[in-house]
Amino acid sequence: MNKAFNLVLFLSRSCSIWSRNIRVWGKLAGPSLMGNFGEPLLYLLVLGYGLGKFVGEVEGLSYMAFLASGVICTSAVNSASFEGMYSAYTRMDVQQTWMGMLATPIGVAEVVFGEILWAATKSLISVCAILIVATALGLVENAWAILILPIAFITGLCFSSLALLVTSYAKSYDFFLYYTTLFITPMVLLSGVFFPIDTLPDGVQVLAKAMPLYHAISLVRPLMTGGEVSSIFLHLSVLIMFGGVAGVLATERIKKRLIK
Repeated sequence: MNKAFNLVLFLSRSCSIWSRNIRVWGKLAGPSLMGNFGEPLLYLLVLGYGLGKFVGEVEGLSYMAFLASGVICTSAVNSASFEGMYSAYTRMDVQQTWMGMLATPIGVAEVVFGEILWAATKSLISVCAILIVATALGLVENAWAILILPIAFITGLCFSSLALLVTSYAKSYDFFLYYTTLFITPMVLLSGVFFPIDTLPDGVQVLAKAMPLYHAISLVRPLMTGGEVSSIFLHLSVLIMFGGVAGVLATERIKKRLIK
């Protein structure tokens, strides 16, 4: 009974962090949503139509359809990463918002989990936006594409946890460039967003398959294009493993940083 009560209390307090962040975001929701629609639409139109005329079909799909699923996953990654790094760092170090929260009965683990939930929600909002765009462009094959939304949320949980782990080490905003340049950018280029990874050397393919974005795309692309989804347990396990380990490490790091 005690454990159940503590779990309910933990989730309740974490959700209060999530609720606080969503209320703050609501004041700037218009520009934020514009960005969620605008950037993916540019990728699809410029690369999909422009480059697609030269590329033709990829894995039996139009290049536009192939690209759309990759852009959806990348959008989830970018939204979660930005929120877990820049926005979270602002609340942690610049505004000292987290210290104010810790003056209440809320603990560090609840703050971190609340931030992870909020960043994953931002991913979900972003994916909803691009999914609407993709549907309007005729790139969604059937109603099974609705399952992309829970996958987007899990992807958001994974990358927001990773981002908060990076934030736990950050001394300034410039620190995030290391993570973006050395991890996010190579991962996006190698994980099958713009081209199939089987065109890469064998060693690079192994590296690509070890990255969480590859597994998100492997789930989203067939759902969006009407293909068969395979190795579901493997793909979800990798996303959950990355997120779980990063979340635990981020909590411990932030606890040491805030409670000296």
